[in-house]
This record gives sequence, C-alpha cells and structure tokens, in this order.
Amino acid sequence: MTDVLAPVAGRLLPLSAVPDQVFAGEMVGSGVAIEPSVPADGADAVVTAPVAGTVLKLHPHAVIVLSGDGVGVLVHIGIDTVNLNGEGFTVIATEKAAVEAGDPLIAFSPSGIRDRGLSAICPVVIMDSKPGSITGLQERDVAAGDFVFAV
Repeated sequence: MTDVLAPVAGRLLPLSAVPDQVFAGEMVGSGVAIEPSVPADGADAVVTAPVAGTVLKLHPHAVIVLSGDGVGVLVHIGIDTVNLNGEGFTVIATEKAAVEAGDPLIAFSPSGIRDRGLSAICPVVIMDSKPGSITGLQERDVAAGDFVFAV
C-alpha cells in the first residue's frame, strides 16, 4: 500500500467537485481534490510531494510523482492554468529528482489564480486508476502532509 498525503493545505473535496469534466469524470484516474487555502502570511502556497519517489513530469501547473512501487500521482494546480504559461508559479523541484513525501515541488498563489477568473482547485489523481477506486473520502480541512488515502 502507498499512503498518499495532501500536497497542499486546504479543503479536501471529492474529485467530482472539480469544474472540469476530465477530472470530475475520473477520465485521468480516481482521486480527490483540494481547494487550496491562502497562507495566513500572504505567502505563496507550496505543493509538496504526495508520495516518496521520482518526479516523473514537472510543469509549472502540474507534477507527477512516481512512487517506488509504481504508483503515479498527478497533482494539477488549478483548472485551465496551463494557459498562464507558468506565470504565477515557481518551480522548486527538478524533473527526474528523487523526492521524499512532503518535499516542496511548486509554489503558487491561489489568490493569483482566482484573480484571473480561474479555479485554483487541485486535483490529486492516481494515474490510470479505475474510476471510483478511491473511496471513503471525508470532506475536511487538511494541512500539507496530512494522510488523504492509500492505494
């Protein structure tokens, strides 16, 4: 079993809450979503590695970490944020780097995304998993690093 940790602080929600049919319909895989909170000090929010492993793909708006047992976890920062062309994101990690769960990967401003009229919600998806395979979600506030589910 692989424990998947919250990659960002905020409100844990079902994937169906994501305003995008590809994610909400679990076409990429099953998972959860986190509506990120704005840090009290006004600093950028930081996406951390949800599992220990290797950074398989890294973009300013998304990252995939492949765990040691072959579980690929996608964290997508916001919806339609690819159109920002990296503006408002700070990439901290490097592709192909080994990471521990909780290591910082990308910093971003949830307010900055929302100010552009976009959703800042962050889908956390197990790549290529069957729809409905992540169950038992209880909506709650989470801190980065909190246990979310196991696969």
